[in-house]
Amino acid sequence: MGEPPDVVPEPAEGPAWATSAPSRGAPGNGAMPAATRTIAVLRYLASQPRPVTAPTIGRALGLPRSSTYRLLALLVEQRFVVYLPEGRRYGLGVGVFELGSAYLRQGGLERFGRPLIAALVERTGETCHLGILDGRDVLYLVEEEPPGADALVTGVGVRLPAHLTASGRCLLAHMPPDRVTAIYGRTGGLSRRTEQGPRSVPGMRARFHVERRQGYSLEEGEVTEGFASVAVAARNHLQQPEAAVAVTFRAERYDEPARTRLVQAVRSIADELTRRLGGRPRGG
Repeated sequence: MGEPPDVVPEPAEGPAWATSAPSRGAPGNGAMPAATRTIAVLRYLASQPRPVTAPTIGRALGLPRSSTYRLLALLVEQRFVVYLPEGRRYGLGVGVFELGSAYLRQGGLERFGRPLIAALVERTGETCHLGILDGRDVLYLVEEEPPGADALVTGVGVRLPAHLTASGRCLLAHMPPDRVTAIYGRTGGLSRRTEQGPRSVPGMRARFHVERRQGYSLEEGEVTEGFASVAVAARNHLQQPEAAVAVTFRAERYDEPARTRLVQAVRSIADELTRRLGGRPRGG
């Protein structure tokens, strides 16, 4: 891991927890327990609008240079921090996202989302889902079906490759590019279930541009031939994509105007979930 140059821009003033006085008996921040230092680094990175250099982190937290690099090396190894060699900077890694997702999986997100997914089923008459990213997979937390629904491969606890699903892509498309890189790398092939779907990481990223612009993701025949899904991301209080609201339907039953109405229904539910998560809906 290369070290940044000694001369770097002065950091912005750190948050209160980063500059508070050390506990009694400690000669300074250099004597903070390792666990406290680790949490301080993560909180500092979370407070920054963009990745920062190691010297910036060390100065903001009052950490010795050697301690700063040791902590960052450990956090990079465990995927809680990502190192960006082109700028010699550090940012939050996918491990932090996974912890946050795990917290929500244990009750909060399902509690907020289940009645909304049920309302979407009533409105559309189709099977609807709530899913999150878990590494390269989308994990379905909630699924509600109308009477006589078609059997689908999805279900609570089921995982599918995120790049093939509307739920997975709507979340990936709105993630910071460095986090997508941390999960997939910059190149390489991708698995497929049918003849449809992106074949490579660059191909997947190309779809993100369209999906971000239109505000939803669509997959047709990529998971199961004859079926399609549309999904919209719900955002948390940091305006980060937290969960995907989706509907799955037989593709032949819906022309373009009908699909547009489905997108509008899904978006309204995703916007409401965003509000419940403390976020601001798209365009709100």
